[in-house]
Amino acid sequence: MLDILLVEDDRDLAATVMEYLELEGFRCDHADNGVTALKFGQDNDYDAMLLDLNLPRLDGLSVCQQLRADGNDVPILMLTARDQLKDKLEGFRAGTDDFLVKPFELQELVVRLLALTRRRSGQVKMLQCADLRMDLTAHEVTRAGVTLKVSPIGWKLLEALLRASPSALPRQKLEQAVWGEDAPDSNALKVHMHHLRKSLDGNADQPLLHTVAGYGFVIREPAP
Repeated sequence: MLDILLVEDDRDLAATVMEYLELEGFRCDHADNGVTALKFGQDNDYDAMLLDLNLPRLDGLSVCQQLRADGNDVPILMLTARDQLKDKLEGFRAGTDDFLVKPFELQELVVRLLALTRRRSGQVKMLQCADLRMDLTAHEVTRAGVTLKVSPIGWKLLEALLRASPSALPRQKLEQAVWGEDAPDSNALKVHMHHLRKSLDGNADQPLLHTVAGYGFVIREPAP
């Protein structure tokens, strides 16, 4: 079952959408203002968010921007009565993944949601695991507040691993993330992962980068 956060201040529309989605097998939480939506988004792990653009207390663009600044990669489908290009561009700049203009067909809503939930958002600007932070805007990697030196290839590997975390990535996907279909000999990935491990974990008490034997690599928080 997919978990969805619906953020909509029109209670009649929200009730209709929630009823339809639940019939389609989704589980829905509802927020009717931007402040509540932001708290729900920060406190819970949703498969997707339906976010109205015009909201009381905090508008949809601000909610979206704050979630992305926090490193939240939940896919966001923004609901809007505006069908203007500039409004959509503002939404994409804020970090939304898709738009649906009101009034919309509920069947189309479900199709778009299913498409979004097959992937996490690529719009996130901050990736992190434990005390490791990767700022995609400033192009900076820090661990416990200390800036780390990461090579251009190490950067690509780290971004792919953090986007997948806490799931592991197979060697083939990591090679594709860096070299596409023109991967060099099999030893190249091993060498670059060795350098990345030294950068990330060399001066840390707890390692974050782990080898998954016979499969690939993973960045994961230390066990409590």
